Amino acid sequence: MSSVYQINKGINKSIEFRGLKAQYIGYLAGGLVALLILFAILYIAGVNMYACLVIIFSAGTALFITVSHLSHKYGAYGLMKRNAKRQIPDYLIFKSRQLFIRLKKSRS
Repeated sequence: MSSVYQINKGINKSIEFRGLKAQYIGYLAGGLVALLILFAILYIAGVNMYACLVIIFSAGTALFITVSHLSHKYGAYGLMKRNAKRQIPDYLIFKSRQLFIRLKKSRS
């Protein structure tokens, strides 16, 4: 008796949800949690309800636009690559070649 299995064609691909790729889903979730906490703080502080809603909706809209822009511009891992590339020094200064000579001798 043979069984029919469906092949998952998404193996080794990053997850995607409504156009957001990989870590951007986490960024959006973290931003939404932060907005929820901000709303609670503003409401408890006694800020007018309509002012709270305007602040939260405008910040939420900015969050969605920013995260989707970053996702489309850099792709799944491009933002991490860009941040890693910023940490690489432009050049290295060596006063002598002794370090490289010692490395060559230790390998032989």
